[in-house]
Amino acid sequence: MQNKKTVVALLLIALSGSTAAAETDVAYNGQHVSLEANKTPVNTAKNPQAVARLPQGFHFAVPGSFTVAVAAQNSPPLTVFADDNKTLLGSEVDIARLVAESLGLRLNVVPTSWEDWPLGVASGKYDAAITNITVTKDRKEKFDFATYRKDSLGFYVKNSSPVKSLSKAEDIAGLRIIVGSGTNQEAILLAWDKENQSKGLKPFTPVYSKDDAAQTLALQSGRADAYFGPNVIGAWKAALKGQTRLVGSVDGGWPKAAHIAVTLKKGSGLAEPVSIALNGVIANGDYLKVLNRWGEGVERIERSEINPPGLGD
Repeated sequence: MQNKKTVVALLLIALSGSTAAAETDVAYNGQHVSLEANKTPVNTAKNPQAVARLPQGFHFAVPGSFTVAVAAQNSPPLTVFADDNKTLLGSEVDIARLVAESLGLRLNVVPTSWEDWPLGVASGKYDAAITNITVTKDRKEKFDFATYRKDSLGFYVKNSSPVKSLSKAEDIAGLRIIVGSGTNQEAILLAWDKENQSKGLKPFTPVYSKDDAAQTLALQSGRADAYFGPNVIGAWKAALKGQTRLVGSVDGGWPKAAHIAVTLKKGSGLAEPVSIALNGVIANGDYLKVLNRWGEGVERIERSEINPPGLGD
């Protein structure tokens, strides 16, 4: 049991770590990442082939702009607020910019919550969502996808944890694991838990939290045993704070591979031009320039695909 002074101390560490994430350079995945340098946009040229495939008379949410929902969480390298606490940075914004400029449009980033993007995209409030969304069988019933990154998930524990490996269903039995609600990583854990309980093993306990400082506090105070989420986020935290370590990785489409994708309204006609735009920046090198400057080059793909197999297929 942690006493009150210990919990307060850990909270201060967690909060200071969250602040440091917006101020400190990080070296991980073989890359040196500078938040200050990454404030400068990576721009690309208009792609005539992509523009030509835009649906005739398509009504964008904001005329002349590509309006993209991006989850406004302090989750570098995917998303992080600049020091003005208004400007959203990260690889997701950079990918959105490459797509918008390829289509000859201005970029209109709308910081939102994870829970908001499905209704926002389906209703036309947003033209797209680019917020670490994995292709899944269920999601393809409502949305179209154009892939842009491999989905790799990681289990992280605090350095002093007795847990050595988390890579299969029985490993999570009886553990308390931080996970995002409504995510594919939650779906994987629930599938593993169902398998475990059918064998008489202890259930796992999901710890739902979207706040970086709260997640750090939960791990360091012993209120959670592990974090399970996008591996690049876990790797960033481990490199920056030195308080956690990787104990297992899983493909986002377990038991198969799956990819992260630009998410679009089903039947909108945007999937093809967006995919062409992505393949254009893959070919001209701007795509890899973006991923490398955020330490995500290890998750690059060779070609963008429309509605490929995903979790559950």
